[in-house]
Amino acid sequence: MSDDKVYNVLFLCTGNSARSILAESAINRLGKGRFRGFSAGSQPTGKVNPYAIELLKSQNYPTSELRSKNWDEFAREDAPELDFVFTVCDNAANEVCPVWPGQPMTANWGVPDPAAVEGSEAEKAYAFADTMRMLSQRIDIFVNLPMRGLDRLSLQARLDDIGQTKHDDSHASLDPEPISQTVQSELAAEPTTPSAEESSHTS
Repeated sequence: MSDDKVYNVLFLCTGNSARSILAESAINRLGKGRFRGFSAGSQPTGKVNPYAIELLKSQNYPTSELRSKNWDEFAREDAPELDFVFTVCDNAANEVCPVWPGQPMTANWGVPDPAAVEGSEAEKAYAFADTMRMLSQRIDIFVNLPMRGLDRLSLQARLDDIGQTKHDDSHASLDPEPISQTVQSELAAEPTTPSAEESSHTS
């Protein structure tokens, strides 16, 4: 693999509403133009989780183009040629994926589902912040790998190792309270019918 190219990276999860969305955003920032992130789901909810949106906004990430979409979009002939595909939930890792263009390298980087957390609004917001820190930690290791100096077998071993990286919360500094207050206000203005995200807890 050459260092002068832009690597296309697809993050997969079942609902494509939280974890994969956060990972897509993180790599587009941490990759500094060398990596282009995408995300999709095997059973997309059709809506990005509001806690994910507010977390990203609080960290000055762009959110206007984020959407929950089916992974079939990336198996089409006109889809971007993928270099890497990472699953960020165990359910997606166990499903039969489409045939991706470009014969990308793959690995499972599963992390806990923040949408499944029950508790106060602050506790839910903290779960999303914690997931973002965990994903960002792994992505930061990934984008700094010496792509040119690793053969495919060695690179695959590194990718698998990243998926086993333990979460380092020593730099946790995000206060989830402002996020939870914003989300709570938005949810209060929505219809009371449970969303697909609330019903399935997939992300």
